[in-house]
Amino acid sequence: MIKLSSVQWGAVTAALLACSDSLGPDSTPAVPTSLQATVTNPFFPLPLGRTQVFNTQTADGLEVDSVFILAAPGGIHGFPVTTVHDRVYVAGSMTEDTFDWFAQDPEGNVWYLGEDTQQYDHGVVVGTEGTWQWGVHGALPGIIMWGDTTGKINKLYRQEFDPGNAQDVGKLIALNQTLILPFDTAAVTGCIKTEEWSTLEKGPHDNKFYCPHVGTVLEIGGSGDSTKLVSVSP
Repeated sequence: MIKLSSVQWGAVTAALLACSDSLGPDSTPAVPTSLQATVTNPFFPLPLGRTQVFNTQTADGLEVDSVFILAAPGGIHGFPVTTVHDRVYVAGSMTEDTFDWFAQDPEGNVWYLGEDTQQYDHGVVVGTEGTWQWGVHGALPGIIMWGDTTGKINKLYRQEFDPGNAQDVGKLIALNQTLILPFDTAAVTGCIKTEEWSTLEKGPHDNKFYCPHVGTVLEIGGSGDSTKLVSVSP
């Protein structure tokens, strides 16, 4: 999924390994049969042309994650999508270049349909770990954001499923959170908090906060690192 930090947690669960086209952990709905590229979910809006910048202070220097929302030619698994182009720099050097694909169903759920990612070291591609696409090698899409959060507290859902490669899950743990964004002195109310992790990795879990009409604003990694949204335009 969209990576705002590298810290993830979990152990492979029988429920996830047994998921099918219609089942997943606890409450993942059946795979969608109707999707639109336009994503208007208030907790995960993807208006074309928007740019977001996230900062994380790491031991190797300042990590800057620049996110661009683009129109996508073609589609994924027969559906139109919106593309999020994500570039990560540490101390000024690019370490990751990723294209993520999203779409929204009629109930307002935002689905994650895959990603094409490359890891870099001093300008050289050193890996493509985490690349997956719905329908390739049995991969399934997952929920990134519910259209309706009613009754979803502590319900586990898959965010992506490519066996042995991409097995992220999440759960909504709190509603009506209030945050002050780094680029704005006004408090933002009505935000939600999630726990998100990979079942392929061990370690502490991550918490993410999503605010209305802004989307992701904060991630707190298990190591204590904080990834903050520092700018949005337009």
